Amino acid sequence: MGGDSGYDDHFALIGEKYGPFDLAILESGQYNTMWPLIHTMPEEMAQAALYLKAKVILPVHWGKFRLGMHPWNEPIKRVLAKAEEVNKIEGTGHKVQVVTPKIGELLSLSAPYASTHWWEI
Repeated sequence: MGGDSGYDDHFALIGEKYGPFDLAILESGQYNTMWPLIHTMPEEMAQAALYLKAKVILPVHWGKFRLGMHPWNEPIKRVLAKAEEVNKIEGTGHKVQVVTPKIGELLSLSAPYASTHWWEI
């Protein structure tokens, strides 16, 4: 699961029809409130993962080129904060696991996912 998309009810529709997903690759950077149909806001990305019934989410479009008006590391901080908030809600029956491999790092689908806070080092 993945791609560029603004936030809307299509995530819930996809999750109901095709979910659950092992991995969802979703954009979380290069956002702006003036571009709601292009990329999701970081908090929306975490919510979309719930609707998609994704076991793991891999945030993309952050930490590289700066096209948006936000700091380069703001998207991942906001995604992780929202995922933590969502995971504290009792009764959802689903947790959001975020993986954060370094840029260029191999992500093996058959091994534990890399998840470090490399942008803070």
